[in-house]
Amino acid sequence: MSQIKAVNVEIAVLLGRSVLPMNQLLKMGRGAVIPLDAAENDEVWILANNHPVARGEIQINDDRIAICVTRAADVYDFLAGGVR
Repeated sequence: MSQIKAVNVEIAVLLGRSVLPMNQLLKMGRGAVIPLDAAENDEVWILANNHPVARGEIQINDDRIAICVTRAADVYDFLAGGVR
């Protein structure tokens, strides 16, 4: 069991996408907000070490955001651009 605890896994969730002109991106400073195309109950990608492992849903409770795992990821959908 101690060997399992020694394995580092980085978990990331892709909440949405945004298209910004480069000049707008360069003008942004610390604390800037980038609007995303995702909303509550939208499906998101869950990545482990940048590899898609699951799909989930955004859930908002009061001021907290959570991700509920809904199914396994299809790597081919992810590589193809992940149709929402």
